[in-house]
Amino acid sequence: MQDSAKRLDAGDAPEPYAIAASDSVKDVRPLVLKHGDGFAVFDGRGDIRPPGAEGVYYRDTRHLCCLVLLIERRPPLLLSSSLRDDNATLTCDLTNPDLTDDHGQMLLAHDLIHIRRSRFLWRTACFERINVRNFDDRRRRIEIAVEFAADFADLFEVRGFQREKRGVGHHPRVEEASVVLSYTGLDARLRTTTLMFDPKPTALDGDRACYMLDLDAGESRSIFIEIDSRQGPPADRAYRAYFLSLRDARRELRASMARAVTIQTSNDIFNEAASRAIADLYMLVTRLPEGPYPYAGIPWFSAVFGRDALITAMETLWLDPAIARGVLMHLAATQATAVDDASDAEPGKILHEARHGEMAELGEVPFGRYYGSVDSTPLFVMLAGAYLERTGDMDALRALWPNIEAALGWIERYGDRDGDGFVEYARRNRDGLVNQGWKDSHDAVFHEDGSMAQAPIALAEVQAYVYAAWRAAGDIARRLGREGQAPAFDRKAEALRVQFDRLFFDEALGTYVLALDGDKKPCRVRASNAGHALFTGIAFPERAASVVAALMGSSGFSGWGVRTVASTEARYNPMSYHNGSVWPHDNALIASGFARYGYRAEAGRVFEGLFSASTYVDLRRLPELLCGFPRKKGRGPTFYPVACIPQAWAAAAPLSLIQSCLGMTLDPSAPRITFTEPVLPPFLDWIVLKGLRVGGAVAEIGLWRSDRRVVVDVLDRQGAVSVVTTT
Repeated sequence: MQDSAKRLDAGDAPEPYAIAASDSVKDVRPLVLKHGDGFAVFDGRGDIRPPGAEGVYYRDTRHLCCLVLLIERRPPLLLSSSLRDDNATLTCDLTNPDLTDDHGQMLLAHDLIHIRRSRFLWRTACFERINVRNFDDRRRRIEIAVEFAADFADLFEVRGFQREKRGVGHHPRVEEASVVLSYTGLDARLRTTTLMFDPKPTALDGDRACYMLDLDAGESRSIFIEIDSRQGPPADRAYRAYFLSLRDARRELRASMARAVTIQTSNDIFNEAASRAIADLYMLVTRLPEGPYPYAGIPWFSAVFGRDALITAMETLWLDPAIARGVLMHLAATQATAVDDASDAEPGKILHEARHGEMAELGEVPFGRYYGSVDSTPLFVMLAGAYLERTGDMDALRALWPNIEAALGWIERYGDRDGDGFVEYARRNRDGLVNQGWKDSHDAVFHEDGSMAQAPIALAEVQAYVYAAWRAAGDIARRLGREGQAPAFDRKAEALRVQFDRLFFDEALGTYVLALDGDKKPCRVRASNAGHALFTGIAFPERAASVVAALMGSSGFSGWGVRTVASTEARYNPMSYHNGSVWPHDNALIASGFARYGYRAEAGRVFEGLFSASTYVDLRRLPELLCGFPRKKGRGPTFYPVACIPQAWAAAAPLSLIQSCLGMTLDPSAPRITFTEPVLPPFLDWIVLKGLRVGGAVAEIGLWRSDRRVVVDVLDRQGAVSVVTTT
């Protein structure tokens, strides 16, 4: 169907709400916490120091932009800071510097006062305990002060968006032991931040709390602070709320993480990386009414994103299928039902992004409930099929079937804008995203000479997802007793496969082109998108070797991972967001594609590259992306300045890579666990998976390297589950 949306040029200017890069997150080591719709970013001392992205946020608004602890009006010295292994709490250990009077006389030598800040998030609040201990051999009087401020900046303002007008900030309301900071936005909504102190400070005003502590030798004292983003005062004294909330937060986190498979290996460093990946995943998972839903990443994307969550759910489907169910149910509940140019919505289309801040409420950015992604809709159907295959959950699929049919209707009626069999995109809203695939930078889709492709654009990976969606729809229809519909879905998939091969495969490039532009001219660019054709199975088997070679050659594979764009291409820039960088989730999907076509050794090389990169990152976390500079012996990777970390689909990447290398599939109907030609990456000699659930049974399985083979051993099982190894 020919769409009525205007054909808009990409141009060379980035969108006004692109993330500003005036500061690098690598300049400081940000420490992050998250729970539900709130998250917080601190520096190594546990402070929030403007300017920058640090702050306490709730529903896309920064509720605290300054939180600085001082001892005798001086910043304390940092000893260390760390997150618990499960991300439940942040602890910062500090001490006093040398403190002198105006004449240079020593009043207090360094390292005599120890300060420990312990902090966590729960629901709408940030809780902190400041413990001060005197290690001197005499009584000391110490001033501890906390300075604070709230700017109530919208997240897009923090990202660099310039607003012409803002709302009104109100004078602080100061009581004996609390301060309420407030702001009325242009949307007429009152937003508040309440700071509650326990015990009552010695002095308190609208931006500073001061304590004069008299500490005997060896004595310690605790100060409790609750920072709440809801309206109204906290319900309990801060010290009591701290311990009760800490108990509840840890209980919830333990219950969530208990669903996941436990991973143990021969490599202690990888064990740390895998544990952190699982902890990051569950920190980012938010419990919505429809179920658990992974928010995309911190700080810029701590919100519902369709594409990100769908891919994260696919990466972790073997580990915890409850995440996939939550994602499917929430996206079904928010599926578009009408045409709305302002939000790029069309009937049956799946959500791209949902925001709750002032700017989204006012329409200053189009992301309140925004549908400007071309791939979320086929990915939704694709995940539904994978979820059914993994779990056999017929009740969920019956409930989802109307949404699946609506999504397939969107693919044919609105996705295929000109009736040529391919799904294209062109934004309806001039302020919406120019590019609407996962590489959504303004300059991410281009021709071999570097010129921008013009909309409507048909991306290679989107056609692959549509193929997988039709295949999934056929399988689901048969399982639901709708056999009459299934053959039509199968025919659509096969027709698309043939047409895709004819128009997207380029013999000279040896791989699939990046896209077809609005004139159906191919974008003859070697890019990682081609690997997604292997991921979904749309590629004919005879194409696989050539595609793998293109991706794993020196221009495609940096040593840390496959680049988004090969180094031979006109717009290659290893420091760009999408034109030469390395994205862990992209590599995980590519490696899954390698494994699908029997290239498990190449999947292992991708795994080794990303794991090696993680060893250079604090907490073994894989960031959203890395720069695409080639790997050099004895050097670590080059980091991207404003990459989110943690990021859900990056955290899930090593978990997905485990499944790809092991060739693991799970059949709930048998129940059966199958390992097809398993390999272990070079850095692992063995791996044990505990709590692997399938069809009501639970298994513990070990895999060991033995010469050139991998031996599979069932260490324990509960229920009648078979374990099969095939070649």
